Amino acid sequence: MLADPRFAITSGSFLRPDVPADCLPYMRTMSEMDGPEHLRLRRLVAPAFTARRAAALRPAIERVVERLLDALPSHATNGATDSGTDQPANRATGSGTELPANRATGSGTELPANGATGSGVDLLRHFAAPLPMEVICELVGVPEPDRARWHEYGALVAAGAGRGFAAAIPGIMAGAREAVARRRAEAGPDLLSELIRAQAEDGDRLTDTELVTLVWHLVLAGQTPANLIANAVHALLSEPDQLKALREDPALMPRAVEELIRWCGPILLTVPRHAREDVELHGVTIRAGDAVTASVAAANRDPRAFAAPDRLDVTLSREATHLGFAHGAHFCLGASLARVETEAALAALLRRFPGLAPAPERARRAPDPGTWRLVSLPVTL
Repeated sequence: MLADPRFAITSGSFLRPDVPADCLPYMRTMSEMDGPEHLRLRRLVAPAFTARRAAALRPAIERVVERLLDALPSHATNGATDSGTDQPANRATGSGTELPANRATGSGTELPANGATGSGVDLLRHFAAPLPMEVICELVGVPEPDRARWHEYGALVAAGAGRGFAAAIPGIMAGAREAVARRRAEAGPDLLSELIRAQAEDGDRLTDTELVTLVWHLVLAGQTPANLIANAVHALLSEPDQLKALREDPALMPRAVEELIRWCGPILLTVPRHAREDVELHGVTIRAGDAVTASVAAANRDPRAFAAPDRLDVTLSREATHLGFAHGAHFCLGASLARVETEAALAALLRRFPGLAPAPERARRAPDPGTWRLVSLPVTL
């Protein structure tokens, strides 16, 4: 269905928050487009998001990871974690971005109290959640003094649709406009400068409105790697044999990340597609105009595609491809970047904290029907 031309993404596929009129031109992201309009933007933007480009960004991402891990012990509290603040990372439903997607129903259970001792810290709040926003600041050249403000916006976006989310949008848009103007005046080695320089063979270029919208899209999409990293750590702590295998052979990391995306990625469902015509799928008739949502989580646990699909095995190189980054024309543009972020985060975390363990306080999940995400991840270092 995700690649079937008989189904289309429409304006009815997304919920829209109430925003000031000057924000409206930037609210319609590439995820909401289909056909020639989508193809044009994709052609201009895709070269900046290749696997090679993501690999080139790895050193910068690793520096961000190391800075966050340097500070992690300072957030620890003896005997308990500081996870009282509800600052989850979440796919914002407002302007619907379809970047890294998947959720494995996974072991889905909360980590039990295990008697771990030591200093506890909320790994989601102090590592997984701020990492993607810090990377975005690097990618679009946000000056250091402005980054705290961007992190505040990111936290509001992470909380999902609601008044806080809507209230953050004007500030994000203003910051995005400033970033585009800054790079128009003085190009840098960052991704935003590359997008400004992008030009098709026919001379087509991205407009300022499209560039601001792309920065907004990055902010939305950046919440998904945060959930993926938190889910991955939770899964590995829940499956000690898999954690042991990965510690013993760090070269397994790329394979492990693919398996973790399949098994415990954050997105339960895709955004709805609407049937362009009457369609029969597996004996069910879908009428023209009906909305259909694909369960990526179910697809990633399909026994017809995966042997022992409910088992997490970071040593396997599975023949079938997971749908964690969607499929078809809307395949995740940021897939390579999400992979690099997750690989860098997990590799450094496991290397620097060999005693990482679940804290006595249980991890908590959000009551979110569309996203498999945590609202806290208490661990001991």
